[in-house]
Amino acid sequence: MRKTRAAAAAAGIALIAGLTACGSEKANGDGSGGGADKAGGSALQGALAALKKASTATDNQNSAKVEGVNNQTVQGKSMKTQMEGAFDWSGGGMKGEADLTMGGAGNQSAKARYLPDAMYVRPASGAPGGKPWMKYDYDVLAKKGGASGAMLKDQMQNNNPARSVQLVLASGKVKALGTETVRGKKATRYSGTISVNELTRMQSKDLSEKDLDALEKQFKQQGLEKEKIELWIDEDDLLVKKHETAKNADGSTSIDATNYYSDYGTSVKVTAPPASETTDAAAMLNGGTRQS
Repeated sequence: MRKTRAAAAAAGIALIAGLTACGSEKANGDGSGGGADKAGGSALQGALAALKKASTATDNQNSAKVEGVNNQTVQGKSMKTQMEGAFDWSGGGMKGEADLTMGGAGNQSAKARYLPDAMYVRPASGAPGGKPWMKYDYDVLAKKGGASGAMLKDQMQNNNPARSVQLVLASGKVKALGTETVRGKKATRYSGTISVNELTRMQSKDLSEKDLDALEKQFKQQGLEKEKIELWIDEDDLLVKKHETAKNADGSTSIDATNYYSDYGTSVKVTAPPASETTDAAAMLNGGTRQS
């Protein structure tokens, strides 16, 4: 189905920013969820208190540099994507710029720019239509890309790294696993496992019930039931590393993504490419242009 492929391609590129599939404002970080109430115990309460501090500290920074690797398998076909960039989440939607390397069918490099209303991708070989940039308008993807497009818009406009912490915190399903050194920084490692359906609903701020039901159906068809999230929090209460894993029973569909965060408070300045240098992905969604 061509119109969903464009949304899926955009979502795949967006995922490696480490800012999607990561919780939302619904995960308010008060540690009062049913899981926390039932579990009790000083160890759990200590972990929840530490993550609450980390959520606030990370959110208040507004920006960071991010390096990530996403190994994804869908129906037996694997793709590895690497990313290095900087992102700003200081209100009004996420902004950022990143260099991408995508493997699986031969390594391909690209640049991406993220703005509150759209994502722009510049493949090294050029975008379809003969122009250097491809534009993925979030409103168009939400309207024509099905539930996946709607989720992409929701995530890109409402998420930031702190919400990875908020998601695990709000679930109440967390444990501390000791301290480790992450790129020269002492950090405490936390782990939580969340059902994919629970994650989808917690991470989505603006999705309709119809889109949520459609996404849950997709996950069920793929056999994805749970996602494990590991977080490393440094001595300044900042998120410095995140590792997410999920797979179905036979391993034909899986996600294994690791992101590193540094240089909090870094300056991020990004502008949209000139319209004369941009091909709109809406053409692909309408079947007018084939995606390379």
